[in-house]
Amino acid sequence: MNPSLEPLWPDVETSDPRSAVTLRWMPVAEHRSACLVLPGGGYGSHADHEAETIGDWLKELGISAAVLRYRIAPNRHPAPLIDAAEAMRQVRRRVGQVPVGVIGFSAGGHLASTLATHHNETYVGTTARPDYLVLCYPVIDLLTAAAHLGSRQNLLADLQTTELLTHLSSEQHVTAQTPPTFLWHTAEDAVVAPVHNTMFAAALAEKGVPFELHVYERGRHGLGLCLDPDDPPEVADWANRCGVWLRRHGWGR
Repeated sequence: MNPSLEPLWPDVETSDPRSAVTLRWMPVAEHRSACLVLPGGGYGSHADHEAETIGDWLKELGISAAVLRYRIAPNRHPAPLIDAAEAMRQVRRRVGQVPVGVIGFSAGGHLASTLATHHNETYVGTTARPDYLVLCYPVIDLLTAAAHLGSRQNLLADLQTTELLTHLSSEQHVTAQTPPTFLWHTAEDAVVAPVHNTMFAAALAEKGVPFELHVYERGRHGLGLCLDPDDPPEVADWANRCGVWLRRHGWGR
């Protein structure tokens, strides 16, 4: 089945920023679940190696993938979240009752975690709540000294009030309804500190949400599937571990 690239908002004018938002549907026959892919890039770009390459990996697991190129700077919050919520609804319409998860990398991980913790807001909606969540070296916290300043600036610009930074720090909004989550990071990450993932994992534990967390000793930020020969080979194992986790829950094969 061939992947198809479609506009997420097909009825908008070409001058509308939403006209550049695309969803690439990468289906497999007899899928166990579907998964929305949110590449990173600090809300200023989209990292190609965290997009269709991830969709191909999901397909190997029997998971239909949908890669979203959401709005980035100079578009501000809530534009990326509105795009992600609409993408989730469109994927759900395609797959019916099949579970739909979301995987996000870096700033895409922030968008994924926001989608998972803010689904009761009017511009998101409960139909956009993912059934599972995979967070790969994600930006989580926007408020403290650990915040990734580039993502925060691109997402909010002059909107950086304490109230909004708190609102968009995902670890502060985990509830018992937050979906089961697989998380991984590297201790050497000098761009997004691993404390982002451990903060989210601690919040999941407090609320009794099932999760699995892996922090690898070596490795730079933005590894993706670790396809570069210079990447630490042990970190590439995250994909195997995640595959086991997905199969254990019945979302992959």
